[in-house]
Amino acid sequence: MPTYSFYNSETGEQFDSLMSIAARESFLQENPHMEPVISAPMIVTSVSTSNKVPDGFKEVLAKVSENHPTSVVAQRHGKKSTKQVKTEQIIKKHLG
Repeated sequence: MPTYSFYNSETGEQFDSLMSIAARESFLQENPHMEPVISAPMIVTSVSTSNKVPDGFKEVLAKVSENHPTSVVAQRHGKKSTKQVKTEQIIKKHLG
């Protein structure tokens, strides 16, 4: 459940409360002296200290790309010959 911040206009106090959105709506209707406080949400973009992919996993991606040459994994991590690259360029040129 999210945490909501409220401002009590009678006492000047601001506090946080953990409740569902339905409970928040009913709380605000029952307490007209309470005002919701708008704040920015906390966004976590990463929990890792390093964005490097382990070398062993790179080998796994290479094997997947060999067995599935038309997959997205192969496009990102696969090794292609010059012939494959030129063929794909011609196909893209003619298909759109």
